[in-house]
Amino acid sequence: MRKIVLLLLPIIILGCEQTFDNFIDAVQNNYQVSLVSPTDSIEFRADDSLITIRMNFTSSSEVSDVFCDIIASDQSKLNSSPFQLFDNGDPSTGDVTSGDNRFANKFPLSEFYPNGVYNIKYYVKSADETLQQVALASFKFNNGQDNLPPIIANTIIEPDTVVVIAPTVISTSVEASDPNGQNDIIKVYFIVYKPDGSTNDNELELFDDGNIDDHGDLFAGDGIYSRLIQIDETNDKGTYRFEFQAKDRGGKSSNIIDHFVLIQ
Repeated sequence: MRKIVLLLLPIIILGCEQTFDNFIDAVQNNYQVSLVSPTDSIEFRADDSLITIRMNFTSSSEVSDVFCDIIASDQSKLNSSPFQLFDNGDPSTGDVTSGDNRFANKFPLSEFYPNGVYNIKYYVKSADETLQQVALASFKFNNGQDNLPPIIANTIIEPDTVVVIAPTVISTSVEASDPNGQNDIIKVYFIVYKPDGSTNDNELELFDDGNIDDHGDLFAGDGIYSRLIQIDETNDKGTYRFEFQAKDRGGKSSNIIDHFVLIQ
């Protein structure tokens, strides 16, 4: 059975960092990690939006500077610079006793941050001023908002009628938005149904990354998601149905829009 041939242009996918239980390199020359937190579920509270980030070392450790990065579920980094943890006995930082090798600081979360799993990367600064990542912790964040589904509109397929003599590139796009914020959208895609109604159910992802050469997308972050596909003389002739949809991080799906393409 012949299939639509996708134009799979080169894509570099960064491998996800492996998540250990807590510790990446817990034992160093002069310190040993004993605890990191938070590692559980956190729900946003308007009256207390701060979370306390902690990293403890054994009592025999010699540690001076501890930092972390907070990575949201959409892979954005919430802190603009390394976020420092303190062992100063100051309650405003969440630390109880000075000099006990227990470092802490409070970080504000927002109701506008996306739901999902967040990662905290912990670092220790060495004598030569370099930061060494020593631990990775994860927690699940609920922004406390009612999760509403995304909405799609204005699908475009150009051209949508093709007389195939040579391989032809088709540009597809759709507008997608989400009442909970654009970063709540986790995927925009279409499924292709052949003229006989059959499909392999593959969800072909569209991109809002401004990569015009690989994806046909003009501007990153404008809410218009695009993809290029290629057809040739091996494709079955007839009317194809492209079923567009979006999903959010809470698992809700958008409305469906069908767009038809005639291949002759």
